[in-house]
Amino acid sequence: MAESLHPAAVGHLPIFITAPGETDVLLVVMAVFLLLIIYLVGILYFRLHALPEHMAHGASKGQLQLVAVLALIALFTHNHLFWIAALLLALIEFPDFSSPMNSIANSLRKIAGQESKPPEPVSPEVPEVQATPTKPHPVQAEPQLTPVELSPAPGDKRSERRG
Repeated sequence: MAESLHPAAVGHLPIFITAPGETDVLLVVMAVFLLLIIYLVGILYFRLHALPEHMAHGASKGQLQLVAVLALIALFTHNHLFWIAALLLALIEFPDFSSPMNSIANSLRKIAGQESKPPEPVSPEVPEVQATPTKPHPVQAEPQLTPVELSPAPGDKRSERRG
């Protein structure tokens, strides 16, 4: 090989230069390294986009769904405002409005004398048709309200004082 070299060439070649017909080891190593880096950056990208969903995992179902939809929109549109909104919504705890309202409804039901709870909401499933007619559930009678008189009674002294 020494005879084929040009007189101005150096006697030794660097390690990254391969002889004709041999495998380029540096090219193979760099290709594997590049594929590994692309794979790791992709994992980091998807984990970063899923961060708001992981943060909102302990929240209510509605909040989790809202955060998931915003993160998915941000992923497909590459609009970072959706991702920031999802992240902020994941950090905020929504107040529980239904528990106090249910407590108020139960208290009013007790005051009205209706101790039983209202019937459960009907599931969206299609009910089965039965061949024999069934007896309807008894409905609790609602308390009767007395009508309010708008005009005062003729002998009412208090109405005369009111003017």
